[in-house]
Amino acid sequence: MTTYDFATETSRITTRPAVATRVFNAVANAYQAWKNRRAFYRLGEMSDAELADIGLTRGDLHVAIDLPFGRDPTAKLRSIVSDRADTIEDIARKVA
Repeated sequence: MTTYDFATETSRITTRPAVATRVFNAVANAYQAWKNRRAFYRLGEMSDAELADIGLTRGDLHVAIDLPFGRDPTAKLRSIVSDRADTIEDIARKVA
């Protein structure tokens, strides 16, 4: 009786789409990080009053800029604003 072993070798054709997908995702992530950095630098051009309107301070920008290039500074700012809003709501509940 002869056994056929079809799954021992992976065809190069089946691995190429996975590699292409990873390369595409890496390029897309780098482009998104670049766009987010540009938006972040536009926040630095705002006045302190304008930053306060959206729940940020100049110090928050300094905290977020220290992140490495691959990390999204706008995500850090979102978490800072969210934490601050939660804290304000907690204080309001205690007062009421």
